[in-house]
Amino acid sequence: MRTVPAVALAAGLVMASCVGCVSPDDVARDRTSPPLPPTSGAFDYQLGTAYGEPGELDVVVRDGAADPLEGAYNVCYVNGFQTQPGTLPDWERHRPEALLREDDGAPVVDPDWPDEAVLDPSTPGQREEIVAVVAPLIDGCAAAGFDAVEIDNLDTFLRFDGVDRDGALALARVYADRAHAHGLAIAQKNAAELGAAGRDDVGFDLAVVEECAAFEECAAYRAVYGPHVLQVEYVGDDDPSPTELCTGEERAPLTIVRDRLLVGPHEEGYVREQCPTA
Repeated sequence: MRTVPAVALAAGLVMASCVGCVSPDDVARDRTSPPLPPTSGAFDYQLGTAYGEPGELDVVVRDGAADPLEGAYNVCYVNGFQTQPGTLPDWERHRPEALLREDDGAPVVDPDWPDEAVLDPSTPGQREEIVAVVAPLIDGCAAAGFDAVEIDNLDTFLRFDGVDRDGALALARVYADRAHAHGLAIAQKNAAELGAAGRDDVGFDLAVVEECAAFEECAAYRAVYGPHVLQVEYVGDDDPSPTELCTGEERAPLTIVRDRLLVGPHEEGYVREQCPTA
């Protein structure tokens, strides 16, 4: 789910941003360790609808446009490797070099999310264009009071020909540096194949994973981040049952089963079941 309002991203497309002050590839790595989320307590994944009262949750992931929940460890969702719905015309107008292109010049779109185009971080210039838009969103997460950021779609270099792996990881390092400069932790999302490189070479501090049980990737994330994996699974005809998920040996301590639209508790289709924690 990706719900950052188009207006917030569109503003970044035309802003000069602070990226011009320092090249994204020359930013010094910040090796300080930001606080990580607890590994027990109540957890929720709320990208669709933000809900709940202060004190009800210990860890929550919310969209960057939502407010943090008082009393919880708050993770801020940012889509760092694809455009947000409704913003493609602005990218084309203001930062066309940042888009991955088909042979005919058309932007490459994600077939699973056809209103999102794929960003191309292959060159330093392209990365600077992308960072000019996305870095202010990370800044906004910090200003709002979030504790960490989740950067979505890291795995575009695995899913789309033409996205350079080294360029994607260089962009991820810039995001990690930006987050750490604010004292925020940063979560790896996707690309389990990176193994320890996500932590050691990029600077990710934890992982937020969707359907790692369904894709048999939970062990890969746990091997790198230990208990600091926030695991989200979904209910559906082809998905493992909550009982199967919660009894899996490789599941994370904080594992939740949610409806795919991530709606609120008073909306049709709402599902939230958390696996027992120690």
